[in-house]
Amino acid sequence: MNNLLKLAEKLYKEHSLSVAEYEELISCRTDETAQYLQKKADELRKSVYGNKVFIRGLIEISNICKNNCYYCGIRGENANCQRYRLTPEEIIECCKSGYSLGFRTFVLQGGEDAYFTDEILCKLIKDIKKLFPDCAITLSLGERSRESYQNLYDAGADRYLLRHEAADNELYGKLHPENLLLKNRMECLKNLKEIGFQTGCGFMVGAPYQTAHHLAKDLKFIEEFQPDMCGIGPFVPHKDTVFKDEKAGSTELTLYLLSIIRLIKPNILLPATTALGTVDPTGREKGILSGANVVMPNLSPKDVRGKYELYNNKLSTGAESAAHIEELQNRMKKIGFSIVTERGDIKQ
Repeated sequence: MNNLLKLAEKLYKEHSLSVAEYEELISCRTDETAQYLQKKADELRKSVYGNKVFIRGLIEISNICKNNCYYCGIRGENANCQRYRLTPEEIIECCKSGYSLGFRTFVLQGGEDAYFTDEILCKLIKDIKKLFPDCAITLSLGERSRESYQNLYDAGADRYLLRHEAADNELYGKLHPENLLLKNRMECLKNLKEIGFQTGCGFMVGAPYQTAHHLAKDLKFIEEFQPDMCGIGPFVPHKDTVFKDEKAGSTELTLYLLSIIRLIKPNILLPATTALGTVDPTGREKGILSGANVVMPNLSPKDVRGKYELYNNKLSTGAESAAHIEELQNRMKKIGFSIVTERGDIKQ
C-alpha cells in the first residue's frame, strides 16, 4: 500500500491526522485515493444515517450587509446589488409553504443587516416555533455578540451556521477587509458552541491565494472544533468583486474534501451545497455520493432569489428551489438515496 493510501486508511480508522499529513493527502491526491476516501465516507455515513438525505428550507431573509468581504456579491460597497429585505410576515409565509412541502428545518440566512435586531429576531423565532413546534430553526446571520447569540438560543433557535472561511490568519486577511478579524470569527464559533447551538463552520474551496497548506489547517480546525455541521463549496467569482477574474474552485477537490470531512467526523451533517450544483450540473448528486447528507432547497420568494447573489450564476430556479422538491427526490432516488421529511438533528 502506498503512503497516500496509508494516510487515508489512518484517517478512516483514527479520524485524525497532523496538518502535514492532511496537506500531503490534498497536494498528492490521486484517483485511487479519491475512490478509497469516497468509498469509506459512504460507508461511514450509511453506518450512521443510512441512505437518508435531510432537506433544509433555505430562506434568504436579506441581502443587505454592512461588511465588504472581497469575494461576496452582496458586500456593502457593491452599488450594483439590488437590495431587499423580507418582512417577518413574509418569512413566516415562506415557512408555511415549506412546511406544506415537508420541510422540518428552516434556515434563515442573510447579510449582516442591522434591521434584524435581537428583538425582531427573537419574536420571529418564537412565532415560527409556535406555528411549527416540530421544526428546527437554523440561523446564518454572521457575527453577533455572545449576548445576542444567547438571546436567539433562548428564543428557540436550534442551530447556527457561521463559516470560519479560513483557519489561517494571513489568508483570512487576504479575503476580508482589515476590520474583520479571524480571532473574532473564532470567538463567535466558540460562543455558539458553548451556548448550546448545533454549530456549523465551513470554507470555500479554491479561494484566491488558498494553498493545500491552508486547506490542511481548515481540516485540522474541523477535527479539533468538532462542529455539528460543515458547509463547504467551490469558490465561485462574482462580477462585482475584486476577485471577478479569478477562476472557480474545482468540483473534484470539493468532493475529495467532503469525503475527508466525513472521515474526520462520521456523524457530521454535511451539505451538498448550491455552489457545488452551480459549477457542476450533477454536483449535488456527486456531493451526496462523496459523503454529504444534507441539501438546502430555496424557500425564498421567487422575486428575490436572483438578488441574493453571493457569486455569479447562482442556481435559484431549478431543482434547488423548494417548489421542485419532486425533481430533487427523483435525482436522489436515482443514486440510491431518499429525501426524508424530519428535523434531521445530528446523531450522537
